[in-house]
Amino acid sequence: MSSALENGAPPAGLARRLLSLAYEALVLFAVLALGATPFIALTDGVEHVVARPLLQLYLVGLAGAYFVCQWLRGGQTLAMKTWGLRLVPRHEGALTLGQALQRYCIALAGLLALGAGFAWALFDRDHQFLHDRLAGTRIVKDEG
Repeated sequence: MSSALENGAPPAGLARRLLSLAYEALVLFAVLALGATPFIALTDGVEHVVARPLLQLYLVGLAGAYFVCQWLRGGQTLAMKTWGLRLVPRHEGALTLGQALQRYCIALAGLLALGAGFAWALFDRDHQFLHDRLAGTRIVKDEG
């Protein structure tokens, strides 16, 4: 576990990160429900075969915008703040837009693969999620 303190902060435990994910699901549900309302109103009368995939793409984009903006603005979503977690780059420096986008896309793929990207943490030497390992990020305890 020599890489645990590369960025100067102690790593967050797996249990805390999983509890934060459960809370994150509730927050995300609210964001998506509120965000879907205007889309549904605007596409009223559009064929479902067209509107449904557009809604799905819109919601994926909305979720991505929520996460990426929150990560870039202090490294925390509401759930992460509540659980005392922060997203940081693996090495010193600021989180980049590229890392945040990469993390979101890989996390989405891991979720669609029946949660395999999250289950990865059970086997990872530092208990990191696959999207953190590949994007060069990690979740640490928020000491601030």
